[in-house]
Amino acid sequence: MNGRDPVIEVHVVAGTPAASPGRVKESRRRPPWWLWAAALAVLVPVALPVLFLFGRAAGATDAAWATLFSFRTLRLAGRSFLLTGVVTFSAIVIGVGGAWVLARTDIAFKRIWGVAFALPLVIPSYVVALAFISGTGPRGVFADITGLEIPHLIGLPGAWLALTITTYPYVYLITAAAIRKVDPSLEEAARGLGASPGRVFWTVVLPQLRPAIGAGALLAALYTLSDFGAVSLMRFDAFTRVIYAQYSGRLDRTPAIVLSIVLIMIAGVFIWGEQRTRGKGTYFSRSTSRPPSIYRLTPPQRTTAILSLTTVTAIGIFVPVSVLSIWVVRGLAAGTNIAVSWRAVMGSLTAGTFAAGLAMAAAIPITVLTVRFASRSTHWLERVVFTIFSLPHITIAIAVVAFTIRYARPVYQSILVLALVYAAMFLAQATSSAKASLLQVNPALEDASRSLGHGPIMTYVKVTLPLISRGLLAGGALVFVTTIKELPATLLLSPPGFTTLAVRIWSAADELLYARAATSSLLLIAVSVVPVYYLSIRSKDVVEV
Repeated sequence: MNGRDPVIEVHVVAGTPAASPGRVKESRRRPPWWLWAAALAVLVPVALPVLFLFGRAAGATDAAWATLFSFRTLRLAGRSFLLTGVVTFSAIVIGVGGAWVLARTDIAFKRIWGVAFALPLVIPSYVVALAFISGTGPRGVFADITGLEIPHLIGLPGAWLALTITTYPYVYLITAAAIRKVDPSLEEAARGLGASPGRVFWTVVLPQLRPAIGAGALLAALYTLSDFGAVSLMRFDAFTRVIYAQYSGRLDRTPAIVLSIVLIMIAGVFIWGEQRTRGKGTYFSRSTSRPPSIYRLTPPQRTTAILSLTTVTAIGIFVPVSVLSIWVVRGLAAGTNIAVSWRAVMGSLTAGTFAAGLAMAAAIPITVLTVRFASRSTHWLERVVFTIFSLPHITIAIAVVAFTIRYARPVYQSILVLALVYAAMFLAQATSSAKASLLQVNPALEDASRSLGHGPIMTYVKVTLPLISRGLLAGGALVFVTTIKELPATLLLSPPGFTTLAVRIWSAADELLYARAATSSLLLIAVSVVPVYYLSIRSKDVVEV
């Protein structure tokens, strides 16, 4: 997927006992050099090419800089900002509304609705776009089945709908977790002073949810900004589509590098905006862990809520899966060659497993450094991890290609480089879940191991690693699911002859071979079922508030 799955960190702001003297001593010790070496082993191969990309852009020709200041680039920036803005706004409305209904009302079948509402996160944006393109229009699936011609979804409306469906679960998941932690006594006090339910929501609840909503909105914005598959299939000229065309269709690739820098800067604007909106305030209370208040819906409200949930889940799950299945049946009936590409399946499984293993291995030293040896240096290390996660994937791929061609040609377009790039891009997912687990481990257990004669390495292997294994495996599963859906980096960095389900879907859809693309899409969804199920039962190891 060309996108990003939720990454939520734990920050304890109140109610935490003071650190013990042993813990203070632990945090002030100088970490061993091998922890730093292990932590940087995955980050450096990606961070250096990105810095190299800025150097290449600084030495660009006048023609390349003319591309930067051209009217077309300004138009591209406006279109990208427009698409990102409307998608993010829609994701906030749907995500916050769904989180409130499912967490704070008495609607029936909450568990089923909750799973269904989050399921679009599993489907890549380009698969949703493929379903909408092939299902609408005069020759679409809906016209053939119902006789009603639905306008062809393409351009800005199609890109907006496809990306909204695949990004609102970010806002929903993070906001739903935060809503469950809102102090009900504050709402009760506001209602006791005569405030209406609507006023209580806007003045008491919403300010407490602002950090969570901002985090989910940032993920939705970064996903939209870096999306390549959906905008390409919808024929919407955003930065990623033009950068890929510039890079793959010209001998002089400097203009593509300059546009990549612009895309990175735009992503930085969104990150800065989220931080400014969030501010430095914290939202907490010292109340007991009382369950939140549950609002009783009136019959009209209940009907509206059910219709809204049904519409969103139908568009996000039922429509894409149904359209893809119909295309497969049509292909079989017409004798179209839609045979399963087991080479693509193995490519996806290999790349995903390799990347997940590297990310989990790199997450261990990074987590230990940031939790047990907290300092300004480890804070910057963690910031680099999340900065790489926030960068558009196509710009990272271009940076790695340019760097390896010039300085590391023997590993150019190798499976090792591809897996390293995957692991570095999604390392934040593995470190967040591992950190959530390590923060719950008493450091006295590690002190006891060392007092019994075990060295640091054996202590981490025999004590720390088993205690954080569940969170680490959950993070690895998240990296695996994200990797097998990744598209732009795979297109630019894949070794010759190497293919994945994501590449096969994009290639078939670009050639209007919908039956073949639908087969690979359903396979990709099926491959994601097991790790997503594991994530659902281990969600407490991934999402903590």
